[in-house]
Amino acid sequence: MTTQDHQGAVEAADGQTLAAAAGGLTYPVAPGYRVRVRKGPGTDYPVVRQLAEGATIQIRCQQYGEKVSGPYGTSDIWDNIAPGQYISDTYVRTGSSGMVAQRCTS
Repeated sequence: MTTQDHQGAVEAADGQTLAAAAGGLTYPVAPGYRVRVRKGPGTDYPVVRQLAEGATIQIRCQQYGEKVSGPYGTSDIWDNIAPGQYISDTYVRTGSSGMVAQRCTS
């Protein structure tokens, strides 16, 4: 059983949010982390916001940036989760050490 909220996402019975409108997959952020969302693909970019512990995200696109280490290894892949909002892929359980989404074009 699912319910639909006012933003077009569908929440499954287990509470996981699925991106229904875009048909995209969601991925969990590493347990126990409140990940900083940055304006670009590196730690030199300003922090836009911070994700809540236990958050799930939809990856819009990915691009290469600063290499960082996190709970899921070391990588230079950054996930774009909204316009002007990036998080290091090392904090997202995608099941892959490579890209899982299209490359960002801008």
